[in-house]
Amino acid sequence: MIKEQFLNKFSYIFDEQLINSILNVGKIKHFNKDDIIIDTGQDLKSIPLLIEGNIKVLREDNNGQDLLLYVLESGDTCAMSLTCCMRKSKSKIRAVADKNSTIIMIPIEYMTEWFRYNDSWRNFILQSYEIRFNEMIETIDALAFLKMDERLLKYLTDQVKLNASKTLSITHQQISEDLHTSRVVVSRLLKQLENDNKILIGRNKIEVLTF
Repeated sequence: MIKEQFLNKFSYIFDEQLINSILNVGKIKHFNKDDIIIDTGQDLKSIPLLIEGNIKVLREDNNGQDLLLYVLESGDTCAMSLTCCMRKSKSKIRAVADKNSTIIMIPIEYMTEWFRYNDSWRNFILQSYEIRFNEMIETIDALAFLKMDERLLKYLTDQVKLNASKTLSITHQQISEDLHTSRVVVSRLLKQLENDNKILIGRNKIEVLTF
């Protein structure tokens, strides 16, 4: 079952030889929603390939609060963990399962070897860097140029795309943590969006009407 899921996500990305190598050396791990997969300050000896689920990648500020950088979907890997592995430095991010997730962990020694000798792996890694870099630029732009209500609506529409559903099972507290603001501000702005007929608020769920 896991092999089939892996092939569904990665067979069009990697060549057959690399797929067999990954399945031979990779270690399958399962995480429940809200489990910490990679923590800040952790020594990284392997990188994750996400087979199923979503993972939030967060950066901790000086006050110990997390800022959402980007969300990984199935078929993705984390560029920040790649960098730390290659430099053999400690993790600068926290990766948390946004839903129940299945990951195959690749030991660092294979990652660097494949980067030298396998075109499909090298292209995947370089493309992952580009995608994650663009997502972080988008996050910075949102922080710098968008008002909080605009950031909130963008966040909700992004969640709709990630979950393939207009109805989001999410609390005001979870949103406030992801957007690095207070729950009171989030609740006020959500009510404003509801008054503007852009969302419907339920108990621990939000239906997005416009995206």
